Amino acid sequence: MGILEVKDVNKRFGGLQALKDVNLSVRENTVHAIIGPNGAGKSTLLNCLVGKLIPDTGSVLFEGQSVLGRKPHEINQMGISRVFQTPEIFGDLSVLENVLIPVFARRDGAFRLHAFETVANESELIEQADAILTDVNMIDKRHAHAASLSRGDKRRLEMAMCLVQNPKLLLLDEPTAGMARANTNATIDLLKEVHEQRDITMVIIEHDMHVVFSLAQRITVLAQGTPLVEDTPENIKGHPKVKEAYLGETQQV
Repeated sequence: MGILEVKDVNKRFGGLQALKDVNLSVRENTVHAIIGPNGAGKSTLLNCLVGKLIPDTGSVLFEGQSVLGRKPHEINQMGISRVFQTPEIFGDLSVLENVLIPVFARRDGAFRLHAFETVANESELIEQADAILTDVNMIDKRHAHAASLSRGDKRRLEMAMCLVQNPKLLLLDEPTAGMARANTNATIDLLKEVHEQRDITMVIIEHDMHVVFSLAQRITVLAQGTPLVEDTPENIKGHPKVKEAYLGETQQV
């Protein structure tokens, strides 16, 4: 049984069947990519994984517990963090202040310590935040305004904001979207390092096959809301149905 289990999930929007009989098992400490063309159901599935959408039928379990209908802070407390396609940061705050924000979870109308519940004082809190900024190569920009960062650095900052919550599962929605190749490769290296050092399970939705084949250990290909193939990157590359229907001109190896 995987750390994340999707069982018989169906989701319809009016006359559109966005997800049909989706079953997915993500193994712990692996990088699992979900690919497919626009309209394949990738974003709908991702929103189900974080509880934002509730399927018409089926279940989504993380470590045996349902994520469906849970509020964002409850998802975070379960050990799930999400990196959005467009970095979600607070531009008017410093890099360090951005990293400290997720430490607090809003519960019952009040902000309370969430990730660092054993922290004794403010200096210890900042010390741990600085350690994470060091991990993502952002420590030299800790006092910079987040709005002034490049897209690549904004992505690194968002990663730091996720890592400060000590997640077990990291969901990434096209983490290299809009990046130049140099920044894409730097992001790949960062994700590899985070995965190897922290043993974080990752689920990545991505169009860039260079990113997918550089990171993923398992790949699920969606076709019109239904998984077409799930296999290793090596087998996916050579699969005739996948090559014909989903890689083709979109492949960027």
